[in-house]
Amino acid sequence: MTTENLADPASGHLAITPKILYFGTPVALLSTENPDGTANLAPMSSAWALGRTVVLGLACDSRTAANLADRPDLVINLPAPDQWRAVERLAPLTGTDPVPARKRDRFRHEPAKFAAAGLTPQPAERVRPPRVAECPLQLEARADRARPDVTGEFRIVEASVLEVHAAPGIVVPGTHHVDPGRWSPLIYNFRHYFGLGDELGHSFRSETP
Repeated sequence: MTTENLADPASGHLAITPKILYFGTPVALLSTENPDGTANLAPMSSAWALGRTVVLGLACDSRTAANLADRPDLVINLPAPDQWRAVERLAPLTGTDPVPARKRDRFRHEPAKFAAAGLTPQPAERVRPPRVAECPLQLEARADRARPDVTGEFRIVEASVLEVHAAPGIVVPGTHHVDPGRWSPLIYNFRHYFGLGDELGHSFRSETP
């Protein structure tokens, strides 16, 4: 069937079946604690916030999911756009040994994730895993609840944020507000990396107009 056959005659839109639905979401680096007490670091882009709760979508066979099942502390580190190369260095690595069958064609086991990515562990204040020193935003958190998704391939984790650390340059002076004009997350857009463009406007609820 050709794309012309899939066009909606009323709107002109095409009915498509993309392999993934990463339609532009922030990248996060999750640091968790391995069974031997070392740190695991994994990139992901299935995360969103509800107040002080961050909802994470993790592959069931990932080292991160296994770590959180036994040791619920984590840090949600948010890199800036110019750190995409470090994220990509992590992308083909897994902390699981042996490598899960579905990953064996493109992934390799790597226990020293921070070193492999060229990133620096920084002690956290309220959880055991380290923060990523280079990330401008770091959210110390604890996984409170986890359940499988409807397919059984992923785990949906609800994590309560305990402490937020922000680089001074992205904070509105004298406040606890992140300056949206200075902070730009790294965006994962259909498996390509982007930053934000120029501001278009702000919500009526914004406290930093």
